[in-house]
Amino acid sequence: MPERPHRLVSAFQRVVDGTKRPVGMIAVLSLASALLVTIMAVPAMAVTGVYASRTVDVLDTLPDYIRPTTLAQASEIYATNSDGSPVLLATVFDQNRQEVGWDGVSQFVKDAVVSTEDPRFYEHAGVDVASTLRAALGNVASGGVESGASTITMQYVRNILVQQAESLDTAAEREAAYDAATTESVDRKITEMRLAIALEKQYSKDEILLGYLNIANFGGSVYGIEAAAQYYYGVSAANLSIAQAASLAATVNEPNGLRIDEEENIADNQARRDKDVLASMLREKTITQQQFDEAVATPVTPVITPRTTGCQAAVAGAAYFCDYVTWIVKNDSTFGDDSETRWSNFKQGGYQIYTTLNMDLQSNADETMREYIPATMEDIEIGSTIVTVEPGSGRILAMAQNTTFDDDPDTAVPGATAVNYNTDIDYGGSSGFQVGSTYKVFALAEWLKQGHTLADRVSGNETTWDLAEFTNSCTSMGGEWEPANDGSSRPGTMSVQSSLTNSVNNSFIAMAKELDQCAIKATAESLGVHRADGNPLNTEPSAVLGTNEIAPLTMAAAYAAIAASGVYCAPIAIDRILDPTGAEIAPPAANCTQALDPGVANTVAYAMLGPIESGTATASDPDDGITHIGKTGTTDNEKDTWMAGASTAAATVVWVGNATGNVSMTDVYPNDWTGSSVRHRMWRAVMTANDEVLGGGEFAEPNEDLVDGSSTRFGSGSGSGSGSGSGSGDFENTPPTVPAPAPDPAPAPEPAPEPTVPAPAPEPTADPVPAPTATPGARPAG
Repeated sequence: MPERPHRLVSAFQRVVDGTKRPVGMIAVLSLASALLVTIMAVPAMAVTGVYASRTVDVLDTLPDYIRPTTLAQASEIYATNSDGSPVLLATVFDQNRQEVGWDGVSQFVKDAVVSTEDPRFYEHAGVDVASTLRAALGNVASGGVESGASTITMQYVRNILVQQAESLDTAAEREAAYDAATTESVDRKITEMRLAIALEKQYSKDEILLGYLNIANFGGSVYGIEAAAQYYYGVSAANLSIAQAASLAATVNEPNGLRIDEEENIADNQARRDKDVLASMLREKTITQQQFDEAVATPVTPVITPRTTGCQAAVAGAAYFCDYVTWIVKNDSTFGDDSETRWSNFKQGGYQIYTTLNMDLQSNADETMREYIPATMEDIEIGSTIVTVEPGSGRILAMAQNTTFDDDPDTAVPGATAVNYNTDIDYGGSSGFQVGSTYKVFALAEWLKQGHTLADRVSGNETTWDLAEFTNSCTSMGGEWEPANDGSSRPGTMSVQSSLTNSVNNSFIAMAKELDQCAIKATAESLGVHRADGNPLNTEPSAVLGTNEIAPLTMAAAYAAIAASGVYCAPIAIDRILDPTGAEIAPPAANCTQALDPGVANTVAYAMLGPIESGTATASDPDDGITHIGKTGTTDNEKDTWMAGASTAAATVVWVGNATGNVSMTDVYPNDWTGSSVRHRMWRAVMTANDEVLGGGEFAEPNEDLVDGSSTRFGSGSGSGSGSGSGSGDFENTPPTVPAPAPDPAPAPEPAPEPTVPAPAPEPTADPVPAPTATPGARPAG
């Protein structure tokens, strides 16, 4: 009789499907019992050949083993206090779940679920025969599948299969597997029964019950009893009362219809709680009559305690840094083959990421931002950033922005954006901002690399430059260009040091004329400089004056390299990554390299003492006993203003300008401060705090030959035709009476005790740093 099992299964399927009604109770019991016997006998019969027929699909392919899947768990992102203690920035998840152990779940919960869902749970071997026969009778009476007599073990199996389906690679695979795990059919029920029997052989009853409680959905994205207890009642699963436990147990078979965070469901949840769950607990004698009466008298009163997901809840204005970390994950092959897969894996993987962010420095940066720059202003889309990078490591220590982070595509809140002004477009950022004269230090580095010195003299006079006379091995150039200085149009001949100290545009163009423009670009690139939009850096002479649009983080990392004797480290945001088992995963590396010869880098740093001590950046000097280097930058129409600089321990860049648009910062007064010079106050406040936490030492000595050398004079140019370009700056140029740095290179000069430009007065309504007075049609220099 080799076909008998096949006919039994087919007959039972026709019964359940409603296509055949057996005659009498005996037939139903016989079919159901034979099916159960068949299921349990599969291992013994599998080798006898009784299932050789291709028509037997269900039992032919029946699995006999299942392993509980690794549950989707939230990943966490941490910052660190200066004392080394971790601070949770954000929790990221698809499923709000926190796995707990057996002792982490109230006995009331265990009793409520068992009493209601599977009273004979501790007696059967995964399939409750009596309940299955009862369900079969009900299905016969209704002509369809209305009851499946699913035990807790069977429900656990179904949840495992659903979780496994959701982890598949493609949408089609996920949908097919989900349908197979959830569609009401005899095939699915047989699979669940067989796998439940197998599961009971592998795990204890308590392990199965705990696994079920950790995997079950309790409505929306709330999974597992711990997350449910915390979300719906604000307590741990271990501390749920009888009434609360019964309320949650009432939701497991209809999680979205009985979830109590929706007011219209509360009455139905309470009815199910009282009539089904509490009544079952009383019947099964897991609670007393008095406990039952007290629980029924207790109304369902949720205490909704949301567990936020994503970076919006990050403290101390760290949401943009947090978001930057998520973009690192999306761009890192460690987490998967493509961006979508990486992000999905991270949201489900239970990772712990410990970042480089120093919360003490971050808090100060955020407070400084809030003090000086509002999120919105009339007539200008105001933008501002602060970012600090550690020289020699590339670790990002602070990252602040004036707006509020909001990545909800369905909202448009003034002063809120998901765009991170500090970073590149590929990392959630903007297309960058023109950096003005902060770029001049890269031209200076190339100048020194070619053997020129700080003592060489160049003409700062405004002139007409013939672009064809410039060397540019990257591209051909032609036409005329007339860049303007700020203030004096003819400051005369001056040293390169004075040119940097006072940010004289035409002096740097005279220097650029002696260099290969492509080589200046290469030097900048060796320090990690690149456009935020991913396009190649512009190499026309105007690039020396800061026309490339670059992210503030990129500039901070480049300045950190100068402070670290030419060692460039790509900016990094992650120190450690732990997987759910606690194993270490290697984070993206800084890949530090000696980008500039130490003598060149140290001489650039030496020259950058000038702007802080007696030039365009004196108002930024913290004057706290720590040595600082720096350079200012301002773009056409003073649309963007910058202050970039460093101690030996921290490189900080401040940008204040137009997020979009072209409003002059001289015409706006954020929080009543002068828009064109508020960057100085901000940089000084941030670096003062950085110095208090991190300290700082003396910069390495410069190369004497590059400081003094043999003085050479370089002239101006002339030509005809037309050209375009622009410079940058914010401080009036001065005649070449400003002396070049003293020839003795050691020790490096200490900051002047009183800056030559008065420090801002404490009264915020008047800013004593004079706003630049640009020559009409000129691009400021600074």
